[in-house]
Amino acid sequence: MIRVLLVDDQPLIRRGFRALLDAEDGIQVVAEAADGAEGVALARQHLPDIALVDVQMPGVDGIEATRRIAADPALAGVRVVVLTNYGLDEYLYRALRAGAAGFLVKDVEPEDFLHAIRVAARGDVLLAPSITRRLIERYVSQPPARQPAIALKELTNREREAVVLVARGLTNEEIADRMVISPVTAKTHVNRAMTKLRARDRAQLVVIAYESGLVTPQTW
Repeated sequence: MIRVLLVDDQPLIRRGFRALLDAEDGIQVVAEAADGAEGVALARQHLPDIALVDVQMPGVDGIEATRRIAADPALAGVRVVVLTNYGLDEYLYRALRAGAAGFLVKDVEPEDFLHAIRVAARGDVLLAPSITRRLIERYVSQPPARQPAIALKELTNREREAVVLVARGLTNEEIADRMVISPVTAKTHVNRAMTKLRARDRAQLVVIAYESGLVTPQTW
């Protein structure tokens, strides 16, 4: 059972998402919050698998709520998927840097929305390759500050290759095909890289890959 927390200041939006999620087998909405502060509190209380967090809310907004959840060791198992009415704007990169595991626009098709919840719950994919490419072109190509790449030296060649492919939006299965290895081995390379680079999830791994210079838009 995938346990979901809804965090949005618009009751109608929450009601719509809840109706969609509760009608799906294997997904349960465990709580609703009308602002970021309440969302963080309910995350600590219910420990959901997924927190669907709106970006723009009064008081504590979605970016800050995401940051607080990601920074709390007790909430390490909570994956934040950020919701917005807007497309790929400044919120996307800020959300990923804050610790979001994924990013959805509210006009997404219902079947894609449900698929994204399941994908985020298993921690497999950050964004589709087409979305990742646009992210790179508009934001990650000019990050606020390039981070030292010292930790990258701890990666094996195969782990480096896996990180590059993750940063390009590939799934574990696609990484396995590209590297001519099994999906289990691909997942192992990704997980070891995350541990060495202290990445909370694949989203953070992508941010590290671009901010460190391991991958750039020119090498896409």
